[in-house]
Amino acid sequence: MTADQIHALGPALSDFLDEFSDCFKSGDTRQHLKDYVKGQLSDLPRKSVEPMAHLAEVPPRTLQEFLSLSNWDHDLLRARLQQLVARDHAVPNAIGIVDESGHPKKGNKTACVQRQYCGTTGKIDNCVMTVHLAYASWDNSLRTMIDSDLFLPEGWSEDPKRREMTRVPDAVTYRPKYDIALEQLRRARSNGINLAWVTADEWYGAKGPFVSALEQMGQHFVVEVRRDLLGWLHAPLIGPQGGVPRRDERGSTIQNLCAHSRVMSGQAWKRFHVKDTHKGPMVWEAKMALWWTERDGRIVGPYRLVVARDVLDRDEMKYFLSDRLDVPLRVTLHVAFSRWPVERCLEDEKSELGLSHFECRNYPGVLRHLLLTQVSHLFLARQCLRLRGEKRGWRYYDLPGPHRSRGLAGRDVTRTRLAGPQDRASGGNHPADPEGQRGRDILSRQDTTAETKRHWHPGRATDLVHPAVTVAEIAL
Repeated sequence: MTADQIHALGPALSDFLDEFSDCFKSGDTRQHLKDYVKGQLSDLPRKSVEPMAHLAEVPPRTLQEFLSLSNWDHDLLRARLQQLVARDHAVPNAIGIVDESGHPKKGNKTACVQRQYCGTTGKIDNCVMTVHLAYASWDNSLRTMIDSDLFLPEGWSEDPKRREMTRVPDAVTYRPKYDIALEQLRRARSNGINLAWVTADEWYGAKGPFVSALEQMGQHFVVEVRRDLLGWLHAPLIGPQGGVPRRDERGSTIQNLCAHSRVMSGQAWKRFHVKDTHKGPMVWEAKMALWWTERDGRIVGPYRLVVARDVLDRDEMKYFLSDRLDVPLRVTLHVAFSRWPVERCLEDEKSELGLSHFECRNYPGVLRHLLLTQVSHLFLARQCLRLRGEKRGWRYYDLPGPHRSRGLAGRDVTRTRLAGPQDRASGGNHPADPEGQRGRDILSRQDTTAETKRHWHPGRATDLVHPAVTVAEIAL
């Protein structure tokens, strides 16, 4: 970043935070919002209340009360953030990504804390769990968190003493995480966010009520599913009860059917470039078929079932289910492998914005911290989008999108090569037209990384790997 760009962030941040001014009852609380967000955007090693208060030169108690006691409308703040995303960043084929995150904590006084599996530490740990909804454009040029909620464990729901001590509202009761995610999706819709797709990992994909609710909402989806999910690769015969399969129609697991059925074994693997990583291009092979399954005692389907394997580790298999049968396989795969933006959002919020640094113990304070972190993150996402457009050397125009047609994400790379001068003259090969591509096979990330380095030139629009603005750069 240049000195002018850094200097420009001050007025830009002030204008951005003014969008939320009606969420606060007084000028003092509006100033506390600015102090809190500036603290999260600073280079403080820990973004808890005390160091941020010292940075803003206000008493720590001031920001503590701002989180826990001050009279301001955090529900309106969340709605306003979603309205800003809908107003300023609506794009065709936007993807909503559902995920959860653990925040390790000591003691048992923090709202919603208990021993449970924590993905952050990779084990059963004492932690607070949160459920998140992220918004990503099709080309991932914009990715930001648009909703976050605390997960209240069953033990907390039935413990009035702990609920009172941590000020858990009476209306908040135990709900499965997928039910929280569904509420977040409905809330985003009500605030004008239009998601062409929703994707989630296999924990959510295994929950029949979650998938059924998406269908009832008319929300298209691609969810990962477990390999032991039972079903059929043909429409099963229905018994006399109606909707229930006949007794001789026994389903099998996805893993067995994909490995041994003629429907799958008779297909050739089709190779796709999924995305670029710091290790080189990520390439997977895929097949697809129609799929029926049983839910609540009744046959549902057909769905599109996709099985994919890593070309560098063919024992690594993933299975995806989608309600869309009328789109190319590359589109389904692009959505299926689009969960990484929410992981990146969580990583950025934890490492740069102090998402897990909260020290308040009451429920309203923790929830407000989650939502304020979203505000800080949206500001960073907008600045990244703006600065990428300004700095041509980053080849931002090479990403896929309405005016960036040479990106590789989701491209069928059975026959892909690095573009030459003749391709640049003719506009290059569009990812939506893989049949028109010619050239060498992509066999490994290492090979293509080496090839990329040999052909790399500053400013050239044909690089396979493109750098990106980091949150750390913006947060200086």
